[in-house]
Amino acid sequence: QVQLVESGGGLVQAGGSLRLSCAASGRTFSRYAMGWFRQAPGKDREFVATLAWSGGNTYYSDSVKGRFTISRDTAKNTVYLQMNSLKPEDTAGYYCAAGLFYYNSYRTLSAYDYWGQGTQVTVSS
Repeated sequence: QVQLVESGGGLVQAGGSLRLSCAASGRTFSRYAMGWFRQAPGKDREFVATLAWSGGNTYYSDSVKGRFTISRDTAKNTVYLQMNSLKPEDTAGYYCAAGLFYYNSYRTLSAYDYWGQGTQVTVSS
């Protein structure tokens, strides 16, 4: 059974940093993308960043490019999201997700089969 467990959310002032972690278990993820999505109150869940587990290629939404960095520790089966220069508009629940990697669909929710429970990030102005 695949499990994704997020941690690292919290309250931070604008301009600050947080690092989210997602510990994955239950299968081999070598052909998978491990990604982060977020959902603010009243809004749809949106793509933030993803990483192709095999090779480590990374992809970002335009809204976080240059501020957020996704990375992995293969020995720990863990994906990280380092978030710098945080803005109030980054406030949302952040969700880790895993699914087979396809270049033409990694931004879409339906491409991901497994989801974590989410961790809240709140950025105060």
